[in-house]
Amino acid sequence: MGNVAITECPRDAMQGMHRFIPTAVKAKYIQLLLDVGFQCLDFGSFVSPKAIPQLRDTAEVLDLLDTASGTTQLLAIVANVRGAEAAVRHETIGVLGFPFAVSETFQLRNTNSTITQALATVKQVVAICHVNGKIPLAYLSMGFGNPYGDAWSPAIVADYAGQLIALGIRHLALADTVGSSTPASIAALYTYLSEAFPGVELGLHLHSTPAASRDKLHAALDVGCRRFDTALRGLGGCPMAADKLTGNIATEMLLQVLYERGMDSRLNMDAWAEAMRYSTEVFG
Repeated sequence: MGNVAITECPRDAMQGMHRFIPTAVKAKYIQLLLDVGFQCLDFGSFVSPKAIPQLRDTAEVLDLLDTASGTTQLLAIVANVRGAEAAVRHETIGVLGFPFAVSETFQLRNTNSTITQALATVKQVVAICHVNGKIPLAYLSMGFGNPYGDAWSPAIVADYAGQLIALGIRHLALADTVGSSTPASIAALYTYLSEAFPGVELGLHLHSTPAASRDKLHAALDVGCRRFDTALRGLGGCPMAADKLTGNIATEMLLQVLYERGMDSRLNMDAWAEAMRYSTEVFG
């Protein structure tokens, strides 16, 4: 069946909260998540504090973390060259994620740039990553359609994926930003992209209502997906996408589905339980 790699997403869970979470509280929560042993931790971002004020202290949080004994990769989101240059100054950050949208409207809303400009930025971010020994990852945001009426089709998604790969991207996350996917569309699009680009690590970053999450996870696992982005308690979503947020798929839902299928998450479940308990102090 193969092991599953999980990227836990506290950054996604925190970014839309209006109440500022104290830096020390963020750091303690992320440290607990590091102890769980996730393959990757989407922990913060180097973007404009005006755009995402909740994460204006990402560098300060990083200074409070003890990463010496762990194997979890730290992932930071960047939206421009300046953010990438700030992120790579931190030795403990291993992955830089760029939110590339399969929607002109959302690219403008999310990064204040056109798709053409975003592709130029990706080219520069990839170069910065390679010089500094970091992994560049691109999200195919609005990968399952968009609420704006922008053109969408599997072929359009594949075309943009191909352009990103030509720029040096070898890690892609197919992102359902507003929860528009279905089990059938997940299976079809994931299969289409994985067959078109067999040399690329392809994962799923799904936002979903809780009721729909289980069937979506089963559909993805059935077609061979082994990389998932999730968040404890299903918190989060993209504040730039719509007025009403659709949260992440809950990590505990993914763990339950893996258990039912006899698949090993390879996580420290005692540390997981402690992180789950502390999450109430972080999010309420």
